[in-house]
Amino acid sequence: MLVYALVAGVLFGLYFSLVGIGLNLVFGVMRIVNLAHGDFLMLGAFVAFGVVTLAGLDPLLAVPVAFVVFVLVGVALYKILVPRLQGSLNPEMLSIILFFGLSQVIQAITTIFFGTSERSIPSSALGSIFTTARVKLFGGNADDTGGPIEFFGQSFPASWVTAAATSLVAIAFVYLYLYRTRLGTLTRAVMSRRDEALATGIDVDRISAAAFGIGLGLAAVAGVFAPFMFGSVTPAFGADATVTSFAVVVLGSLGNPLGTALGGVVYGICYMLVQTYLSSWADLLPYVLLIFILLLRPSGLLGRQVRVA
Repeated sequence: MLVYALVAGVLFGLYFSLVGIGLNLVFGVMRIVNLAHGDFLMLGAFVAFGVVTLAGLDPLLAVPVAFVVFVLVGVALYKILVPRLQGSLNPEMLSIILFFGLSQVIQAITTIFFGTSERSIPSSALGSIFTTARVKLFGGNADDTGGPIEFFGQSFPASWVTAAATSLVAIAFVYLYLYRTRLGTLTRAVMSRRDEALATGIDVDRISAAAFGIGLGLAAVAGVFAPFMFGSVTPAFGADATVTSFAVVVLGSLGNPLGTALGGVVYGICYMLVQTYLSSWADLLPYVLLIFILLLRPSGLLGRQVRVA
């Protein structure tokens, strides 16, 4: 059971890294608290549900669709909401109020259109795209769509492995964006010293809009796999997803997107250990971790490196 919990914890941890990395990117660039982050994750799950049930396609095809759509939505929302917010005397406090209200609006509208019933996607929906890759990498029967994969003598759902692999790709994308592109270099400059970046002529508004869009796009991609990782999704799922995202972000380091990868893995291992040995306490884990980290190391696991940089 310990081996299963540790391996499953790494798989879930990589997924949790994807859940939180968009939130941390937005905070790092703009210093605003997006309490609607989990609701965009929930909307990504409904995109996957629509791709499967309405179009009859592989849910993996929802990944690029959700990312592109919500990058555009994020840029539009930024243009509408954020400039006025940052022009206020206390943008961080007002962002909490604004995005809390946005969260409630998204949840209410989603409930009106889809109801409160749980929506799930069977693992077998992971069709030909994943099956071909799985057979080439791990062997097995090509007809066994969505079948389990064995690690260290333990079987794990194929959807968990797919979510973890997608999360690794997303983390690599964020790394390349931040450290291998000119836009990423400017983004890191804004994250480090926003006022100085503005004084040197950097188009902070354009950088912030791109970061906000990418942050929402990554949240939507994480949402595509939420029905597989948690079993089902409802319009109220966003609130719990936001709390989990903050736990992962604070655990790694608030304002350091790549620190979220470490925070996610630590959180995932803790999550699976609690699920395995104390399942009745699993729902309390994000709140307990938040309290412990804020009391013992408020800067997060990588907080010192962020300050030195």
